[in-house]
Amino acid sequence: MEVVIVPDAKAGGELIAGAIGALLSRKPDALLGVATGSTPLPIYQALAAKVRSGEVDASRARICQLDEYVGLPAGHPESYRSVVLREVVVPLGLSEESFMGPDGSAEDVQAACEAYDQALATAGGVDLQLLGIGTDGHIGFNEPCSSLASRTRIKTLTEQTRVDNARFFDNDISQVPHHVITQGIGTILESRHPILLATGEGKAEAVALTVEGPVASFVPASALQLHPHATVVVDEAAASKLKLADYFRATYAAKPRWQGI
Repeated sequence: MEVVIVPDAKAGGELIAGAIGALLSRKPDALLGVATGSTPLPIYQALAAKVRSGEVDASRARICQLDEYVGLPAGHPESYRSVVLREVVVPLGLSEESFMGPDGSAEDVQAACEAYDQALATAGGVDLQLLGIGTDGHIGFNEPCSSLASRTRIKTLTEQTRVDNARFFDNDISQVPHHVITQGIGTILESRHPILLATGEGKAEAVALTVEGPVASFVPASALQLHPHATVVVDEAAASKLKLADYFRATYAAKPRWQGI
């Protein structure tokens, strides 16, 4: 696992957008897994700016979802399909045909989960998967004590996660669904390059447990330690509880530029 400490969220967004641009230059039709929430917005904004300037050609890129609420219609403004279309697909100038995600309104949710897992494999697998992290260490919606071998499946949200997400529903927790479809930890680990971005002091404890703690289902993000090419990008606030912060800074500073992240 590589840990990169950046000054702030904007710098993290620029760094990761640059990595995506480098991937698209090597593989123009790369499948990019995207996360929702406020944390990855600087990535999408920086990447869209690079596309507008002509620095990055994303015209053949493919986009896939990490997770989706169960029970919200596809057209609901806070369904993750709507969010990804609004924040990623449209700003990058892509068509809806370039986008794939699980069907959270399916009558048979379990079948929809299995179908999405298969669709990712049929598409050739995820080349780069963006991740955020919850204050309890969850990635996707794999809450604490999720199986580290789990596949795409339905999960029940913890009360804390529903409270955290109420801000997207006019701060009305009653509107936040209780269930989601999420890529499992095992599914996420099949991506060729997972990149986790964490910003803010509120994520510092979860980051420290993810990076320096033992691999444990109680901290789902710690499973990234098992991946041969996982990157964790954190701002100074989110890095504040890392015991090896100085080492991480030194190793990244000495890294050859051609290696990227």
